[in-house]
Amino acid sequence: MTGLKFGVALGALMTLTAFGAAAQELPKTMVWTSYDVGSAGYAEASAIADAFGKEFGTRVRIQPSGSGIGRLQPLLQGRADYAFLATEAFFVSEGAFDFATKDWGPRELRAVAGRPAGITLIAAGDAGIETVADARGKRIAFVAGNPSVNVKCEAILAFGGLTLDDVEVVTFPTYGAAMASMTRNESDATCTTPTTSQLYELAESPRGIHYAPLEADNAAGWEGMLKVLPIMGPSDEDVAAGLKEGEIAKMAAYRYPVITTTPDKSPDEVYAFIKALDESYDLYKDGTATMARWSLDKSGRPAIDVPFHEGAIRYLKEKGIWTSEDDAWNDKRIERMDALVAAWDEFKPQNEGLSDEDFAQAWMARRAEVVAGLN
Repeated sequence: MTGLKFGVALGALMTLTAFGAAAQELPKTMVWTSYDVGSAGYAEASAIADAFGKEFGTRVRIQPSGSGIGRLQPLLQGRADYAFLATEAFFVSEGAFDFATKDWGPRELRAVAGRPAGITLIAAGDAGIETVADARGKRIAFVAGNPSVNVKCEAILAFGGLTLDDVEVVTFPTYGAAMASMTRNESDATCTTPTTSQLYELAESPRGIHYAPLEADNAAGWEGMLKVLPIMGPSDEDVAAGLKEGEIAKMAAYRYPVITTTPDKSPDEVYAFIKALDESYDLYKDGTATMARWSLDKSGRPAIDVPFHEGAIRYLKEKGIWTSEDDAWNDKRIERMDALVAAWDEFKPQNEGLSDEDFAQAWMARRAEVVAGLN
């Protein structure tokens, strides 16, 4: 082979090799799970999937489900690559509420990224609730069978030094009914995101609307909140029902959706995924009103429902986003998950004979003991 031909052949081989490596960075097909069609989670997953298709040629099939279990099972059974979850990510990692059953218990998950969503105690303007502490004795709207909403409210009440015994919990059959209850004067406050449609009606009603502040510098308040639900952090919100332009409401941020996968997912695969999420950001950031918050400086740092995956951390460190404090948070979160899994492995065989209800109550008590022992 002549030198010229060899050079051409070598160049072609290098081109093919480089193309092959690039093509392997992101799978050609993926399966994701999400909330139902029509939800914010589905809309955001769809926008990101569309961006992946345009930028990388990756075809994504989204499996929507109205239940946390329906979103989790395909992921845990290896039939989905990633799941766009809500607070069920935290609950299943703890074996709590719907997952405090003999068939579930704590399961290990890892986060890739999670879009921050603001939440606080939102009160009718005439209810006399300026701060969270002022909610003592007031009517607080909860949603039947919805621990995701209710436990956040319990945590926010703890910010003001309150427990559920200090307020009048009024339970409504649906989320919509609970959110509309303040306008109908059936409750004084609830906890939700500030752009929920019923809040705009409250803001325009004679009662008005008020956001109880969760100030970032209130150390005692945050300590109380995070003991109940250690997945939130301070957030300044400038888009909220009834909020005047230029005003800021001091809230907490949880993550919804949280992109999760299993801990045994290849670090290289997760690295490629979060890199793609970053590199296609400009294609999806305007997909919905809140999608700009997927920028990794916001979505790629704690606090979040479950520990970050090592593949995601590798990329976040390369980008200069991940800090030593984030490492410390992640290590502590893994320690908590490992402790609960170990406690479950001991607890379950010793309590198999209990009824389902007694089993769940006994495990939730054991879980509380384990968590208290870590603090």
